[in-house]
Amino acid sequence: MRGPHNIWRLIRTGATLERTGAMGVVLDAFDAPRSLRIAARVLGWPFKWLGYEGDPAMPPATRALSALGPAYIKFGQVLSTRPDLVGNELAVQLRVLQDKLPPFPVAEAKQMVAHELGAPADSLYATFSDPVAAASIAQVHKATLIDTGEVVAVKVLRPGIERAFRKDIDAFWLAATLIEWISPGSRRLRPMDVIAHFEGVVKGELDLRLEAAAASEYAANTKDDAGFTLPSVKWDFSARRVMTLSWAEGVSMGDNDAIDAAGHDRAVLSERVLQLFLNHALRDGFFHADMHQGNLKVAPNGDIVALDFGIMGHIDEYTRRVYAEILFGFIRRDYMRVAEVHFEAGYVPADRDVDEFARALRAVGEPIFGMDATRISMGRLLSYLFEVTERFGMETRTELILLQRTMVVVEGVARSLNPHMNIWKVAQPVVEDYIKKSIGPRAILSDLNKTALVLARFGPRLPRLVEAALIRQAQDPAPFSRSPWWSRLLWGGTGLAVGLVLALATQVLF
Repeated sequence: MRGPHNIWRLIRTGATLERTGAMGVVLDAFDAPRSLRIAARVLGWPFKWLGYEGDPAMPPATRALSALGPAYIKFGQVLSTRPDLVGNELAVQLRVLQDKLPPFPVAEAKQMVAHELGAPADSLYATFSDPVAAASIAQVHKATLIDTGEVVAVKVLRPGIERAFRKDIDAFWLAATLIEWISPGSRRLRPMDVIAHFEGVVKGELDLRLEAAAASEYAANTKDDAGFTLPSVKWDFSARRVMTLSWAEGVSMGDNDAIDAAGHDRAVLSERVLQLFLNHALRDGFFHADMHQGNLKVAPNGDIVALDFGIMGHIDEYTRRVYAEILFGFIRRDYMRVAEVHFEAGYVPADRDVDEFARALRAVGEPIFGMDATRISMGRLLSYLFEVTERFGMETRTELILLQRTMVVVEGVARSLNPHMNIWKVAQPVVEDYIKKSIGPRAILSDLNKTALVLARFGPRLPRLVEAALIRQAQDPAPFSRSPWWSRLLWGGTGLAVGLVLALATQVLF
């Protein structure tokens, strides 16, 4: 699939980039080497007349990607979450990429529903509206369930979208291979990794069962969050290419006039949306990674409602603890501790100077803390922090880049509601609460309890394991006696630790 037949698609791509003026923008954003620039011009300029014209009102990059179709639009959206690869300026352009395409006919949507759910759409839904939203991968219809009369949202994949994406992704793989072949120096741009990341994101979005599962997990995590609700998944009316959710009434988070007219307090909403995001990222490690105004509503009762769960972020518990301590260190302006945490976590190579790193961090933090409180930005802090850590040899971590990008978006939403909010004041209680629960005596006890539960699962096997070890020791005691003193001490200490954990487990469980 990644053979020469994709060359025509690449030529058309290069021609469109050239015709729209996006070629130079893209090459500059990636800081492409000279050999790659020459090859790109050769591929694009002679065939410029074959390229799509696009919408002249758009910036060059978004104009080109919009003209090239759904896979390219989605590729631009994914790249907007990777400012480490495309630079902040292009990432901002791509972030506002229009994800709107002409809708496909209702009749085709109903055919898809019938194929996926095994029954005619008219036998499942009493009403089935024209599309209320049409994006690059799917479109949404407002419908009413016949059985219950409940109003729902039905998301349906575009017909043939999977095949179209597969063809374009094959062309992307060929392009990445050619880039590395033409210019070995471009490997620092990691073109193959970029395409692999994009393919993983798209595979998740092309299976609506995975999005439904993400929505369900997100709802379970946040069910006790005051002032926050999610539409519920209707599993009986969902499949690979169709997903049905309860309908969410409300006004768009981006419409301040409508929010004011409905009598909602925008200052309260601005604090809540930021604290909710921080709670989901730190407490749960599972957060909505596309929380722009278009995916947020304010319900009539004032609750914030989140929509569209195609892009979710995940951070493991250890990483959450590390970055919470880093964030807390910045809040306290304890730059040496922030530096030490980076070294302890192995994020910065051990051969670097911790004092020099701490001074670099101070250069990041102090200018921000010198600002007026209403101008302080955690998104800017994270951006500066990643620049410094990159200079000290820290490898890029995709999940943290996604966190940074989402933090910037959420801050933008919060400030659009209340330009005078104090980000640190709003964030501090959430971070401090997480620190208390995840770092300190309570966290140690929790970790020991989890360890004990893991060991408890092996309880039925422990007597036989110990007996087998004792038999081997009795048959040949020499190996242990010949072991170095530090090895015997290590095994003895391990046994003592296991005994203490088991004793604690006994107290906890019984």
